[in-house]
Amino acid sequence: MVSMNWTGLSALQTLRGSTDLVLHGHRNGFGALSRHPLIGMAFPAYQTLYRLTGMDHMHVHGMGGKFCDEDSEVQASAQICAEPLASGNGDEDHVLPVFSSGQWAGTIPATFDAVGSADFMFLAGGGILAHPSGPSAGIKSLRQAWDACEAGVSLEKHATGHSELAEALTFYGARG
Repeated sequence: MVSMNWTGLSALQTLRGSTDLVLHGHRNGFGALSRHPLIGMAFPAYQTLYRLTGMDHMHVHGMGGKFCDEDSEVQASAQICAEPLASGNGDEDHVLPVFSSGQWAGTIPATFDAVGSADFMFLAGGGILAHPSGPSAGIKSLRQAWDACEAGVSLEKHATGHSELAEALTFYGARG
């Protein structure tokens, strides 16, 4: 994982040329660059610069996340990551969107709908570790939520037969 804003473009380009490892880009500090309408830059320009350095994964925030990004912005950011920078480049010219920040089983349906495919990374630290029945149950709740989305079933209905998901909906859902 590379902190893109604090590492910088030239250092990331050097890193890309030095390793075949996947580069996971974290955009911590992006809010300072993007929140005011008269200064900074929007995500489309930002992600283009970092993709040109060779970034493989890029954080886009999360649906229903804990920071200032609206869900529509997160969705647009994820979608632009899947678009090629230039025509004719196909699958080689995209970056994997990474959803993070306040993610748990209950945010999976919105994420699934926003991307429209399984081509994304979903990070849910607290959504796993803070589950009332422990981390194993947290992981199970995420899988159960994903299964519900793939089956076209609501989380509430799917939770009737899956205790880990039911607990997650009660615990995290009560937090708004």
